[in-house]
Amino acid sequence: MTFQPPLVIGIVAGESSGDILGANLMRSLKQAHAHVRFVGVGGPLMAAEGLDSLFPLETLSVMGLVDVLKQLPQLLSARKQVVNTMLTEQPHAFVGIDAPDFNLPIEKKLKAAGIKTIQYVSPSVWAWRPKRIFAIKKATHDVLSILPFEQDFYAQYDAPCTFVGHPLADDIPMQSDSEAARAALSLTADKQYVAVLPGSRGGEAGMLTRDFLDAAHLLHKRFPDLEFLLAFANPARREQILGLFNEQDQQLPFHFFDGQSRTVMTAADSCMLASGTVSLEAMLLKRPMVVCYKFAWLNYHILKHFVHLEHFSLPNLLAGKPVVKELLQDEVTPAAIAEEVQRHLQTDMSDTVATYQQLHASIRCDAGKRSAQRVLELALG
Repeated sequence: MTFQPPLVIGIVAGESSGDILGANLMRSLKQAHAHVRFVGVGGPLMAAEGLDSLFPLETLSVMGLVDVLKQLPQLLSARKQVVNTMLTEQPHAFVGIDAPDFNLPIEKKLKAAGIKTIQYVSPSVWAWRPKRIFAIKKATHDVLSILPFEQDFYAQYDAPCTFVGHPLADDIPMQSDSEAARAALSLTADKQYVAVLPGSRGGEAGMLTRDFLDAAHLLHKRFPDLEFLLAFANPARREQILGLFNEQDQQLPFHFFDGQSRTVMTAADSCMLASGTVSLEAMLLKRPMVVCYKFAWLNYHILKHFVHLEHFSLPNLLAGKPVVKELLQDEVTPAAIAEEVQRHLQTDMSDTVATYQQLHASIRCDAGKRSAQRVLELALG
């Protein structure tokens, strides 16, 4: 019997949302090909699929221009380590997951060295710096898109792009079970709950936690029986967020959970969230939400001149219209958050849920299998 060397795939995720995509892709590649070895950077989910990460995922989880500049030497060193490893390993293909400012320069160097390169999750070229599409085209052999409209945008520039959907849309059922979630968390079945998720990155959690806690105080005054569910994305966020609780905050009826964000949101009647993949997850779980996004002052005043977006949350980008309430920068106030959550608690949200159902169906197309097929086509072609 002839020995066949394994298919080697380079793969780099930049944060926890990329860890989800990366693990799903790795799992699908292993199902489609008998011998696959992975080398790169990822989190615990990718590690569970067989990746020995070159360095911790948290190294790349940086938010905003100012924070990037502060950690630039570390990021440049990390990028050099990835490039050198890939040039040594010579993978059949390299997949950069999101984190375009980190991954695209790597992809450009690897493509020039003859390695097939794929960017999984398109940068928001349709929102700001559209000329980046020429750099993306130069750096990659294909872009795997999670948003349906991106493929048409790329086609205008004769740039490769394959719509694959989102694996969360495949993993999460079309109907979610709030009662089962409450039972799993040992919560009372007939109470009202609000999920509080200030973010998986230190920067966003630091920006949003105080506003979320102050909004919880306002809501508790209006609804004395209301209780709050706080899901910590990781141990670092648990320590950081609990460190921001003052004596008054500790009197609020909070339930704390490590991980379990999906179950927490499913159990809730409303969610206050940081912007990001968690907003997509809340949509797929059919939960009303208010989505908040805050930058450091300097980051915001630099970026506002370059970014031209009507919407920033994934549900609204998918819908092309406001489906969920978005609060940006100075709009993020305890009063505004509490007002929207109160609306969720007192209003029939069935029309919103019906829209969520339609959006869910639009991106539920076996993303793992689609993305794996495209990676294999390039790797083996």
